[in-house]
Amino acid sequence: MEFLKASVVPVIWSTTYVVTAQFLPPDRPILAAILRALPAGLVLLLIVRTLPKGQWWWKSSILALANFTGFFGLLFLAAYQLPNGVAAVLTNTSPLVVMILAPFLLGVRVTRIQIGAGLVAVLGVAGLTLTGPVALSPLGVVAGLGASACIGAGTVLAKRWGRPDDVPQIAVTSWQLTLGGLFPVPFLAWEGLPERLTWVNIAGYAYLSIFGALIAYIIWFSALARLDAVRVALLAPITPLCATLIAVIFVHERLSALQWAGGALVVASLAATQLLPALMRKRTQQ
Repeated sequence: MEFLKASVVPVIWSTTYVVTAQFLPPDRPILAAILRALPAGLVLLLIVRTLPKGQWWWKSSILALANFTGFFGLLFLAAYQLPNGVAAVLTNTSPLVVMILAPFLLGVRVTRIQIGAGLVAVLGVAGLTLTGPVALSPLGVVAGLGASACIGAGTVLAKRWGRPDDVPQIAVTSWQLTLGGLFPVPFLAWEGLPERLTWVNIAGYAYLSIFGALIAYIIWFSALARLDAVRVALLAPITPLCATLIAVIFVHERLSALQWAGGALVVASLAATQLLPALMRKRTQQ
């Protein structure tokens, strides 16, 4: 059940790029990062009414910087600076970051199937999303890889540290979201605010905060606490796969042969990492 819940989260995240491009004011990645994380964190804080204690102040700060301040800020910067396809490829290298860190910080063994599936998934995402010549922004490329590094490191650290014994997982999620939304606030003085916000902009921010942060991260961290971190991280390619399907269904885009092949590789990587181990254990038990 937890695995199925976790699979829903990348589907929600698949809408981030289109919402950013179509609903948000241009060139405001810091504002987008703040308004995605902070309102969700404050709502959860009002529910749990619990603050960090002792070492959980610095642990929550590090997790907030990795999972929210760094990830959201760099993700939105990549989304503004790069075509959606390039941004999707770069940010979906995060499972590889998790595989590199997990043996050292979690003491788990990464299998050859997982490594191969992670590499195949990146190739699949590239085929799925890179549909033509693209102009690369060096800043956007650095931002995309930085976002991948942040969420990969944040995932491993969240799994390593877990939560205090006397508080629920939702409380740790609220601390991360709130701190992650507060840390970039001073940088608004550098970025500046839009001259005005339309109802479309407000709806876009509300959607990203309610669905892309509050609901998604409650599910995500709950699943991460119960499941293998590498297995959870390897769900990431669902995001570009669903984003492409959204474009096909709602924008009536037609997929090329390369995109179909890329989609097939993504599905194959997901099957290899999520279904094959269970099938092998079942055969062993018979």
